[in-house]
Amino acid sequence: MAKWLSQEWMDKMVELAVSQPERPGVNAKLQYVITGVEGGDVSYYWVIENGKMVTAQLGTLDEAEVTLTQSVTDAMKVQKGEMDANTAFMQGKVKVTGNMGKLMSLLPLTNAPEYKQLEKEVLANTEF
Repeated sequence: MAKWLSQEWMDKMVELAVSQPERPGVNAKLQYVITGVEGGDVSYYWVIENGKMVTAQLGTLDEAEVTLTQSVTDAMKVQKGEMDANTAFMQGKVKVTGNMGKLMSLLPLTNAPEYKQLEKEVLANTEF
């Protein structure tokens, strides 16, 4: 089990994401900022190419197209499946800056059954 928000957890996500189907043209560079974490805010980023996560790394990505900021409490609820990510966004619990069109282009990916299965696999491999 990998500890949530650790680099080990990020590496496990990339490993599990290998099973995702190719989705040509679905590309994004996403920066996440989780606030209120004991010890200080946590920043990490994902790079998605053709619908597959190819990079998940702690730190910041200067060329991020979208930045998503949320509290540790809300981020954990989303990760555990206790709150839908789209609902969190609509309720203002996720602050988004950058290219909103890029973020919206990912909705078909995040709503796909294969992605929902990936979320379950990540959760099963995550220690909170």
